[in-house]
Amino acid sequence: MIKRPVKLAPSILTADFTHLADEIRAAEAGGADLLHLDVMDGIFVPNITFGPLVVKAVREITRLPLDVHLMIHEPDRYVADFVKAGADSLTVQAEACLHLHRTVQKINELGCRVGVAINPATEIETMREILPFVDMVLVMSVNPGFGGQKFIETSTSKLRRMRKLQDELNPTCDLEVDGGINVHNIDDVVGCGANVIVVGSAVYNKQGTVADNMAALRKAAER
Repeated sequence: MIKRPVKLAPSILTADFTHLADEIRAAEAGGADLLHLDVMDGIFVPNITFGPLVVKAVREITRLPLDVHLMIHEPDRYVADFVKAGADSLTVQAEACLHLHRTVQKINELGCRVGVAINPATEIETMREILPFVDMVLVMSVNPGFGGQKFIETSTSKLRRMRKLQDELNPTCDLEVDGGINVHNIDDVVGCGANVIVVGSAVYNKQGTVADNMAALRKAAER
């Protein structure tokens, strides 16, 4: 098994959008490895967030890699716009793509890292045929659409099984997890094989500064 460094990816979904630039700079100063941007269209998920213009604005204020998660219907129509806006990686939902391999191929041709996400009820076997062609798999540990949800406990077993499948078919592929990660469970998901950890409300909250919260998460991940 390849040993991978753990990367923390603060999600701006739970940041204060009235001071977004400050929130992003705080995460960068606090040791974030990348930023996670959740794009929602109100069709694939019951919420609407933002589009390429916000991604472009974020790109202009940080050097961190931008990990853009497209929770949208028919993502093929927009992948070029998000790459042009500054995305370093684009993750699409397996459930939203009629021709998943074609979508993955298109993102690769645009020179962007590509990931595929699966919802909590989607079986990992869905990924078997596409795994050799992607840079990252994202296991959703909550139902997509809203921040601040509680971690679905069966996700740890799913992460272990996904990592095993990745080691078999694409050992260099990153395993990302998103939803309900905090200082109490981050060590569990890392122990199950996840190496890219999306953290939202555990970073942006009133209980501590962004830097303190990031440091606590990093320490807990190393347990």
